[in-house]
Amino acid sequence: RLEGSGERLEGSGERLEGSGEGEARGEWLEGRGVPRLVGSGSWGGVERHGIYPSICLQVCLVPVLQAAVKVSPLIEKVSEHKDFKKLLRTRTNVLVLYTKSATSGDSKLKLLSDVAQVIKGQGTIAWVNCGDLEGRKLCKKVKVDPSSKSDGADLLHYKLPLSQCLSFSPALQSMVAFLKDPTGAPLWEENPEAKDVVHVETEKDFRKLLKREERPILMMFFAPCESSHTHNHGLLIYVLAGMNVHPAEFDGLKQEYNVKGYPTFCYFEKGKFLHHYENYGGTAKDIADWMKNPQPPQPKAPEVQWSETDSPVFHLTDDSLDGFLEEHPSALVMFYAPWCGHCKKMKPEYDEAAEYLNKDKNSPGVLAAVDTTIHKAVGERFKISGFPTVKYFEKGEEKFTLPHLRSKDKIIEFLQNPQAPPPPEQSWEDKPSSVSHLGMEDFREALKKKKHALVMFYAPWCPHCKNAVPHFTTAADLFKEDRKIAYAAVDCTKGPNQELCKQEGVEGYPTFNYYNYGKFAEKYNGERGVSDIFCRCRREPPQKLF
Repeated sequence: RLEGSGERLEGSGERLEGSGEGEARGEWLEGRGVPRLVGSGSWGGVERHGIYPSICLQVCLVPVLQAAVKVSPLIEKVSEHKDFKKLLRTRTNVLVLYTKSATSGDSKLKLLSDVAQVIKGQGTIAWVNCGDLEGRKLCKKVKVDPSSKSDGADLLHYKLPLSQCLSFSPALQSMVAFLKDPTGAPLWEENPEAKDVVHVETEKDFRKLLKREERPILMMFFAPCESSHTHNHGLLIYVLAGMNVHPAEFDGLKQEYNVKGYPTFCYFEKGKFLHHYENYGGTAKDIADWMKNPQPPQPKAPEVQWSETDSPVFHLTDDSLDGFLEEHPSALVMFYAPWCGHCKKMKPEYDEAAEYLNKDKNSPGVLAAVDTTIHKAVGERFKISGFPTVKYFEKGEEKFTLPHLRSKDKIIEFLQNPQAPPPPEQSWEDKPSSVSHLGMEDFREALKKKKHALVMFYAPWCPHCKNAVPHFTTAADLFKEDRKIAYAAVDCTKGPNQELCKQEGVEGYPTFNYYNYGKFAEKYNGERGVSDIFCRCRREPPQKLF
């Protein structure tokens, strides 16, 4: 039955029979609100060439000409403002397509349906049709007007608390990469300067490249965060290739080629690995010159110890510390390790402050340092567990530990008026929660009793870890009554735990490992929000838990 002006066609699959030639069939295209008219003929006794069928055909056949796109059920259709607010409140990685009408975003909906399948569980894709009554109200409230766009569609990403317009390439790989890491750098392969680099996506493609390529290959194994990419610059007799091996699926490949950091360069000839490219420089010219005559890695020049430089800092030992503190009634001592990145960053600031404080007769105090990897007795005596640790001594006695002193100005300002620092923040381990804090001594025993266990390996100073802690703790609280499920955490900076973290393949913080009755099952690399990740235990089978 056809009613009104042809905007709605009732009856799914019913035949509309007329008194003239032929017949018509009406179908309701589910989810899109688009009527479709198939066939020809006349209706209600009206002549075939009369005016009424002409009007009806004008109204009804326009939607027919527009191809219907099958929308993935993974794309959430939102039309009410309250549902939209709930979506943003409960999800932390949301991409929303706003369209002018039900059909104006067809090409994007088709692409997003494919994207939704790939990033399932790592992000949410939603669709708002600003052309229908409820959708129009919603678009007005969120101040989005897709009709102002040339294609009648607008994409916005919401990663709480802000939203941002998108400018990435509208391709499947680009959108998947973006939703997996919205704050990450664009795909390297989209850089026009990298068009001559062979971009490898899978281990299968990598093996094929080694097998078929006759020319020497320099392969760069990298993670997306790296910005110092290599370009081919016309090296036609060689092949420069790149592969993102950061995902856990490439752990075997990383182990095979000893990839312990990014980027790692491996040189191949006729499919055989020969050398790592190390310590020869990172410019295009450096690489081009090396490729003309590939050589094994150069030994690193030994780093000059801080104490052997022209540093104005007083460098102390196990034997000299006490005498120095008796001689200097007001002193700051930095306990450090030569390999520590934070120590290396602080050294220039500390040197500059010492230039002022240690050479002035009227100085309010002096600066000293101890390498506790050499002078271990001092480190044990003052319970040094992290680097750098800065302590203030007054008349030979330890007064304060000062984690906030890192810059020249702050150091000088403190010694001019020494004050106790604010009380330290309570450690995660000391806060009451349902998370089990484990160590080398009880890790195996605790996990072998749990069917499902998610373990967060972390460092207390790590910003990403601090962001994940509240979500992880909330998830643990939700499942505290379930004896088969455990949420556990391991502080990898604690002495005995360092070996445990190494055994469990921890290369960065935080690392999330999923265990089944104590046996490692898989790494988790997705989102870290409660609703997105940690609360799937009752919704998915064990192999897809995390």
